[in-house]
Amino acid sequence: MRMKKSVFMLITLMLVLSSLLIGCADSETTSKDKEDKKTDGKKVELFSWWTRGGEADGLNAIIDSFAKSHKDIEVVNATVAGGAGSNAKAVLATRMQGGDPPDLFQVHAGAELNGSWVESGKMEPLTDLYEEEGWMDKFPESLISMISSDGEIYSVPVNIHRGNELWYNKKLFDENGLEVPKTFDDFFKVADALKKKGITPFGFGSKEGWESLHVFETVLVGTLGVDNYNKLWTGEQKFDSPEVKDALKTFLKMLSYANEDHPARSWQDAATLIQEDKAAMTIMGDWLQGYYTSVGMEANKDYGYAPSPNNGNIFMVVSDTFALPKGAKNSDAAREFLKVLGSVEGQDAFNPKKGSIPARIDAGKGDYSEYLKDQMEEFKTNELTASIAHGSAAKEGFVTEANKIVNTFVAQKDVDDAAKKLQEAADNNLK
Repeated sequence: MRMKKSVFMLITLMLVLSSLLIGCADSETTSKDKEDKKTDGKKVELFSWWTRGGEADGLNAIIDSFAKSHKDIEVVNATVAGGAGSNAKAVLATRMQGGDPPDLFQVHAGAELNGSWVESGKMEPLTDLYEEEGWMDKFPESLISMISSDGEIYSVPVNIHRGNELWYNKKLFDENGLEVPKTFDDFFKVADALKKKGITPFGFGSKEGWESLHVFETVLVGTLGVDNYNKLWTGEQKFDSPEVKDALKTFLKMLSYANEDHPARSWQDAATLIQEDKAAMTIMGDWLQGYYTSVGMEANKDYGYAPSPNNGNIFMVVSDTFALPKGAKNSDAAREFLKVLGSVEGQDAFNPKKGSIPARIDAGKGDYSEYLKDQMEEFKTNELTASIAHGSAAKEGFVTEANKIVNTFVAQKDVDDAAKKLQEAADNNLK
């Protein structure tokens, strides 16, 4: 009996110990599960149109920079191809209207941000983030005003692009003893000389729909000057005026020197014509420099650059920013990403590859090219003005109409009709 009782007590003790061990294991598992749930599924969806060349390289660089300090947050790189966001903006509008906003989305500083999204009450203000991070004096005042409305700041600028730049093939210019054109008259003299040699003077692409307006706006500001160009947005300067008609005529003459297949080419395809010695010049923003860098071309060796004709001392600003929409599923993670976007480290990781200069006034210490260093200096001294094609100067409604009008003009070449329709678009959208 005593032996049976001892055995029974031993079995009971073993069962108790087993229960305790199982309980400890369950406790550890539960604790681990809870810890996993803290990080599992943590992500931020980043919506942009940066899919190619230097744009994609720059985006990947800043995602890598974020990943180093935020290993528990997955970045969902939600890109939609199409230069200047032509396709992405349509997808974004559908998602925003359907109540499915991305956590962060790319938007140009100026009217594209304020007129399209802030006025409609779709955005979260970020003023508190600027105050927490000490950013209030780290960005140019003029840029802060472009991303602000009613005393609140609504996005974080990651860069400054120059929109009004002429790019040219160094080899073709040197072999033919040509000077870089500074004025419209210079451009046409150079174009005539190239044409006589059987060289396409002007590489142009209009496939994506925005490139025509992009080139035209450089002609427009070069014809009107900065003051009168800016008055277009207040109604003090009319689009059906003789001056604007002169700009349309100059633009049309410029296109008479372009490759005939431009409707089938994008801006990048046009840049390739310069790269392959098939054309001598093109006009595009300095994201083209990012593309050339990505394919191994060197500034002042393979290609040269200068302000677009009649654009000396004018800097057409295109600033990419990221904004936080109301209803974002991962707003806390989105704010963490915004902190990296707005940091010196983030901007210096992103911009050398993107082919742009940093928006922060205290950045610019990274591996920047000679071209970008030049632009940093010119940004400080040139007259600044806003881009139409990239949503800084005017509301999206006007930009959409202007794109259609200018592309129709390229095909039909009716100056009076284009000027009239541009004024109608201004009357309907710029009030």
